[in-house]
Amino acid sequence: MTNRTVLISGASIAGPALAFWLSRQGYAVTVVERTAELRTGGQAVDFKGATHRTVLDRMGILDEVYRRQTGGHDQTIIDATERPLAVMPGEFTGGDVEIRRGDLAAILYERTAQDCEYVFGDSIASLTETADGVDVTFERGAPRRFDLVFGADGIHSTVRRLAFGPETDYVEHLGHYYALVETGEGDDFRGPGGTSVMYNEPGRLAATGGPKAAAFFVFASPEIAYDRYDTGQQKEILTAAFADGGWRLPELMEAVNRSDDVYLDSISRVTMDGYSTGRVALLGDAAYGNTLAGFGTGLAIVAAYVIAGELAAANGDHEVAFRRYDEKFRGYAKVARGANAGPFLAPPTKLRIKLRDQLFRRAFMLRWMLWVTDKFATDITLEEYPALARGVDSQR
Repeated sequence: MTNRTVLISGASIAGPALAFWLSRQGYAVTVVERTAELRTGGQAVDFKGATHRTVLDRMGILDEVYRRQTGGHDQTIIDATERPLAVMPGEFTGGDVEIRRGDLAAILYERTAQDCEYVFGDSIASLTETADGVDVTFERGAPRRFDLVFGADGIHSTVRRLAFGPETDYVEHLGHYYALVETGEGDDFRGPGGTSVMYNEPGRLAATGGPKAAAFFVFASPEIAYDRYDTGQQKEILTAAFADGGWRLPELMEAVNRSDDVYLDSISRVTMDGYSTGRVALLGDAAYGNTLAGFGTGLAIVAAYVIAGELAAANGDHEVAFRRYDEKFRGYAKVARGANAGPFLAPPTKLRIKLRDQLFRRAFMLRWMLWVTDKFATDITLEEYPALARGVDSQR
């Protein structure tokens, strides 16, 4: 087998999933992560359909994912007086199985930490490809050489910027931002009876008590220039976007200002002609996210399986494997290219809000939406890749 040393940037979901498969094929895998430690908690993510379940089962983690699942949550859509208007069912928001991102990351980390090298608190600074490898410098660590490099580092991918070009060439702002906020222990913004609730005003959404976070927000906005690592700036943007709102929005904004855990980012789309160049390849949100449409985690898990499987089938020949990955994944990732959850979650007018709510009061419409999401989630022929199965079986 050629190409034995691998560097993966990103230790959230896509990165450790790829590390899982490659380490079991005999690759020496290093995972570098900008944050100082594995991120716990976080928003809920979900898996939909037989394809996602099959990959989780082949990894041997399906039962553990079910054990740590959130259970799914119905969310009651309310008006400013907390009068119920409709219910967004947990099966729509949570797929077949829903789990907190941090719990899923922990499962993957637990199954790779002994066989892979994890470097926290560092990031790639430069990539220089040569005929037989990629020379990598880091912000803190010593330079190293790897046979292959993978970017699993999110929509603001450092690997994509260094290997393909500036973010502005590939990332399109879709007109909305979202925020996740962990409010304090004394803050309770749930609805009557402790229910999870969603409140809309034109162009903005506030949801509390659900699996995404203690408070989850979406708002319409042109692109904003800000420091993504400056929590203070994120709070200012969020509180300005929800100023003078109804319901309990003033109280929520006070809680936002008190919180130490605020994450804000744009809803954007990544569009690429191909997911690889030379010895470098992308997967997950770095290649085809983040539209907040609920498919990102499934795409990441399946992509890791396909990349590893194609490398095994090609006996490590990255040129052949990456070409096959591009070909197989182009159609499957189209759901990310076409989706945009912003206008659905935060409709621009009162009329559009009412029309959206009506979807959840009509059983046939709900069944149709669930059918569509399942169709997108299973729209790929999933090969067996015997070498991957042998690698997992040898670890059991």
